[in-house]
Amino acid sequence: MAYRKFGRSSNQRRAMLRNMVTSLILAERIETTEAKAKTVRRIADKMITLGKRGDLHAQRQALSYMLDEDAVYKLFHDIAPKYEDRQGGYTRVLKKGPRRGDSAPMAILELV
Repeated sequence: MAYRKFGRSSNQRRAMLRNMVTSLILAERIETTEAKAKTVRRIADKMITLGKRGDLHAQRQALSYMLDEDAVYKLFHDIAPKYEDRQGGYTRVLKKGPRRGDSAPMAILELV
């Protein structure tokens, strides 16, 4: 399976994605490049699915990935109940245009 490497080693890439997922859960909206947004979307949807399960094992799995206990609490008590009847597609990627410094395509990643 192909995946994006972002010019980083595996541990740097994992740390970046963990930070971004945690930030998305806390802020419910982040601005990043399109490629990063598309990658983070997959992980964030899995975290919300864990939140919908709601059991202790799911909480521990989410806590092992996300960096902040407050983010896990918000995921399980505020965000997941909103998506109880929804079958996936919890995030949205809105294309924004090129970044000024290096013309990288930017996007806004937000919870639906």
